[in-house]
Amino acid sequence: MSVKLTLGVSLKMYFGYQQTLDWSADIARLIKQHPLFSLTPDATLFTFPSTPALEGTLRAFAGTAMQVGVQNIAPAQNGPWTGETSAAMVSEMGGRYVEIGHAERRRHFHEDETVILRKIQLALENGLTPVICIGEPEKMTEAQASHFAVDEATRVMDFLSSCALSGDLIFAWEPQWAIGAAKPASTEYIQTVCQSLKDYLAQQPGDHRVIYGGSAGPGLLCKLWPHVDGLFLGRFAHQPQAYLDILDEAFHMLASKEKP
Repeated sequence: MSVKLTLGVSLKMYFGYQQTLDWSADIARLIKQHPLFSLTPDATLFTFPSTPALEGTLRAFAGTAMQVGVQNIAPAQNGPWTGETSAAMVSEMGGRYVEIGHAERRRHFHEDETVILRKIQLALENGLTPVICIGEPEKMTEAQASHFAVDEATRVMDFLSSCALSGDLIFAWEPQWAIGAAKPASTEYIQTVCQSLKDYLAQQPGDHRVIYGGSAGPGLLCKLWPHVDGLFLGRFAHQPQAYLDILDEAFHMLASKEKP
């Protein structure tokens, strides 16, 4: 069975160093024992710890299905970039993924499209898979939001074509207006936008995926599948039992679809 099931987790800056290592050890034990990866060995898992914990997190997940990356990279290969982390160093350490363009980076650190595209370029040039965060800033109709998402993805694909670059991309879509909102985007809204994005990417070279990056809870994956390829989890997955619930849900969902 070959599916694009993709589950990512960002720890943001909620955990300290030891807490990150403890969480990683707990999650590694769950992954090693879980039947999901026998059912669908092509499933993709990734996690983004704070950068100082990258090496320890890599050690904790060695020999498991979990890949590790970082929440940010510098928009330059190397040089006088105080406080930044290069894509080359992340790759050298064994990181495989990088989060790029999150709404918080755009809002608080004023990252514009030029910076985001440069980071995507550096990620691919250094063997990292970019997890590209996109989403409309204001509430729109489903059709408008779909157009907005496809337009964002098109600019990325056009840029890579102009650089003669190729590689598999993960687009993590979450409407910015729904972040922290009392009422998140509806299931139908998410399904429509993500399916439009998937349809567009299916026409592009490469094996690209679309994951939903909004508030996650039990049952969400089943509601959104197959309009999404998976979820980009936040604080919900910071509890190992909650992460196990997501693995269980994915397993039962895919196992039921295998039955005649």
